[in-house]
Amino acid sequence: MTSTQPALGGRIDTVEHAAATPDHPQPYRELGLKDDEYARIRDILGRRPTDAELAMYSVMWSEHCSYKSSKAHLRYFGETTTDEMRAKMLAGIGENAGVVDIGDGWAVTFKVESHNHPSYVEPHQGAATGVGGIVRDILAMGARPLAVLDPLRFGPADAPDTKRVLPGVVAGIGGYGNCLGLPNIGGEVVFDPSYAGNPLVNALCVGAMRVEDLHLAHASGVGNKVMLFGARTGLDGIGGVSVLASETFAGDEAGGGRKKLPSVQVGDPFTEKVLIECCLELFRSGLVVGIQDLGGAGLSCATSELASAGEGGMRVELDRVPLRAEGMTPAEILSSESQERMCAVVRPDDVEAFLRVCAKWDVIAVEIGEVTDTGRLQVHWHGETVVDVPPRTVAHEGPVYERPVERPADQDALVADGPERLARPSTPGELRETLLRMVASPNLASRRWVTEQYDRYVRGNTVLAQPADSGMVRIDEETGRGVAVATDCNGRYVKLDPYQGAQLALAEAYRNVAVTGAVPLAVTNCLNFGSPEDPGVMWQFQQAVRGLADGCRELGIPVTGGNVSFYNQTGGTAILPTPVVGVLGVIDDVRRRVPAGIGAEAGETLLLLGDTRDEFGGSEWAHVVHGHLGGRPPAVDLAREKLLAEVLVAGSRDGMVSAAHDLSEGGLAQALVEAALAGQTGCRVVLPADVDPFVWLFAESAGRALVAIPRSEELRFTDMCSARGLPWTRIGVVDPASKALEIQDVATVDLAELRAAWEGTLPALFD
Repeated sequence: MTSTQPALGGRIDTVEHAAATPDHPQPYRELGLKDDEYARIRDILGRRPTDAELAMYSVMWSEHCSYKSSKAHLRYFGETTTDEMRAKMLAGIGENAGVVDIGDGWAVTFKVESHNHPSYVEPHQGAATGVGGIVRDILAMGARPLAVLDPLRFGPADAPDTKRVLPGVVAGIGGYGNCLGLPNIGGEVVFDPSYAGNPLVNALCVGAMRVEDLHLAHASGVGNKVMLFGARTGLDGIGGVSVLASETFAGDEAGGGRKKLPSVQVGDPFTEKVLIECCLELFRSGLVVGIQDLGGAGLSCATSELASAGEGGMRVELDRVPLRAEGMTPAEILSSESQERMCAVVRPDDVEAFLRVCAKWDVIAVEIGEVTDTGRLQVHWHGETVVDVPPRTVAHEGPVYERPVERPADQDALVADGPERLARPSTPGELRETLLRMVASPNLASRRWVTEQYDRYVRGNTVLAQPADSGMVRIDEETGRGVAVATDCNGRYVKLDPYQGAQLALAEAYRNVAVTGAVPLAVTNCLNFGSPEDPGVMWQFQQAVRGLADGCRELGIPVTGGNVSFYNQTGGTAILPTPVVGVLGVIDDVRRRVPAGIGAEAGETLLLLGDTRDEFGGSEWAHVVHGHLGGRPPAVDLAREKLLAEVLVAGSRDGMVSAAHDLSEGGLAQALVEAALAGQTGCRVVLPADVDPFVWLFAESAGRALVAIPRSEELRFTDMCSARGLPWTRIGVVDPASKALEIQDVATVDLAELRAAWEGTLPALFD
């Protein structure tokens, strides 16, 4: 990256100079802007942009920041959100994070975002700063961050590059989150060849606040001051979210004499920790009018979005920004994504008190500007104007593309190639061998090797964490009110049917929250797809968005916000379409949460709730045993999912359920193994006489859960299921004395053998 200064004879490119040199060549293509986009910028400004303005537009009009290829489809979320759904939200799509009211004066905010490409380039820092960024999004809403989750996808588990990327990603997530004192309570680790060369590192954070403490990102109040506080601004992270890997915006060894730095940001969790505490004290003291974190696009984003959402004008003195590198140009300062920084709008009379709080926490803070009524974002550098733009054109009025949408030519052939032709195990010996092979497969094996690197219980409010179906944290120590959060997505299902696959992701996350006893309340999402310039990818995206939006409307829970990540592909090969869905639920008393592990009380009844069908399209069995992907994914019935959730929550509330575990990848066999190992308790299972054992053990039909019911509650619980129309099947009993999973006429496997198979895979691959 080289400086613009030599091309201008060593001078900074000011607005006055730009107006006087309309034909000066600019590297807009290298910065990711198309010819028509550059022409539009010139039309907006009535002249060519300065170097600093060009930097701002290029990062803010990038796919990551402007959503220019997805906006046309994301509008469908708003079109399908009912007034009843909106009533649950205090803040929604367009804010730093969604906020929902959970009762008793409490509000909860949560959001999931991607840091995929940086995590491939530099796994540790890419993943670490992904955590840091999402935590600041939650902080910017006025909330204390409480916990994080990490949905992860990698290439084949035994691939050399996976062994390079995965340990670094896990160390980065654990290192940053642990230093912040935030428990990591959930997430996913999925392996598939499509993610080789393009892992997905998504990060979710959840936080809580009193309803009256909600803060929004707007610069209101003419004369109010703009305060930049947190870490110094450096050269790291320039171009991290767009295409600023240009020779135009920084020096090189030959020209400026400075060492090239990677586009991946460098995180400092200890700085972020004090920044969190500083922000919370500022909020409590009533010293903040509006606030925005500095993440993607750095100051370009923070200043333009604050101004655009407020009175419409802002003046910034860029030379006041504390720097940690010498000779940085205005374009570099505006584009830097250095971490652990926030931007606040403060009343003039409160500036002194604001600075005192920052000094108390040893947080650098400076006044860099003020709110104006000019309708312009004007940035000055040593007395000269380097930016003079309408802020909405930067932050909210970027390009919107109606990309071509076309069902892939091979989609019909993919669906037609169903799993029915695959050889199935039939004898007890074959079924036993299949069970052990499935349990030890990378996608079903224990994630303990990963989760033990995270602090899951710091701060003492974690109620459930991995390997629970959903993470749960206590919000209010007095009442016991808490929230549960789960993330899910099966990319193979989405590949086979994007509309239905997205709804299956929603259904599984919804079910994972409900089995713990929490009422599902709201949704966030991270939509990871290939190139939007591929009409087939855009068809997948369109269908997934519509499926998710329609599904949320049917379930009556709103999408509060999320993230779109495009260009996830290696060469011409896109990843499996992966719309990760996060569902948040509320529980009025965490003491009645339901664990996944069956207990040690002998004779408790095991019930399978829901219907089991011969559904193996996109299944883990087809993937593990045959390397096959084809056919149709399991059918999804959201009315049934809603009914199942209501029954599970009622069973929890009335003390009728001692354990519950959802059925998903791996089917009933996997659920039985995980429930027995989690509770360190054996069980005896008897499948119905007229069923195919293979189908009942390994099918992945949706809308099902395994529950353990005390003998004294069995009749009451089954009567409730029957009265509500929820199918149930008695399949066995808890038997602590056996220390084995006994499936009559199929297999008996000691818990020790199951544990060795289940827990041995990831350590063998990555230790």
